[in-house]
Amino acid sequence: MVLYPETLQKEIEASNEWIYPDINNGVYRSGFATTEEAYTRAVTQLFASLDRVEAHLSSSPGPYYFGSSITEVDVRLFTTIVRFDPVYVQHFKTNIKDIRSGYPYIHKWLRNLYWNSLAFKETTEFAHIKAHYTKSHTQINPFSITPVGPEPPILREDEEVPAVKFALSMAAKK
Repeated sequence: MVLYPETLQKEIEASNEWIYPDINNGVYRSGFATTEEAYTRAVTQLFASLDRVEAHLSSSPGPYYFGSSITEVDVRLFTTIVRFDPVYVQHFKTNIKDIRSGYPYIHKWLRNLYWNSLAFKETTEFAHIKAHYTKSHTQINPFSITPVGPEPPILREDEEVPAVKFALSMAAKK
C-alpha cells in the first residue's frame, strides 16, 4: 500500500495544509481554549473544515478520500474522526454536530475504514481512547468521569442512527 502516491502528492499536500491545523489540531484548540472568543473561533473553523471534508467525500469516486486507495489523508483524518463522537463532542465541546448524525459521507467513510481495513480496526481501542482523554485532562474534567456513551462507539456499516434512518425514509418517499 502506497499512502503517498506520486500522482496524488500535490492534492495530499494541499489537503494537509488545512486538515492538520483545522481538524486534527482544531479539536485541541477548541477543547483547550481559555476564552470564549478562542473557543468560538476554533470550533467554527473546525466545523467549516468538516463541512469541506463532507463535500469532498460526497463527490469522491471511491470509498476513500481520493477514490480507490487509502492515502495519507485517510490516515490523518481517521485518527481524529474516529475519536470525534466518543470523546471530542463532549470532552472538547465540539458539539455543533456529531459525525454519525451530522455528516453522512464522513460517517460512511469512517465505518468503511474501520470495518474493512484491519489496520484501522485493530489499532483502535475505544475504551482506552475514552479513558485516556477523560482521566488525563483534569483541567477540563476535574473529576475524571468517563461518559458511558455513545454506544456503540462506532456503528456497523449497515447501521444508522434513528434520525438518519428517518431522513432517508422521508427522502425515499419523495
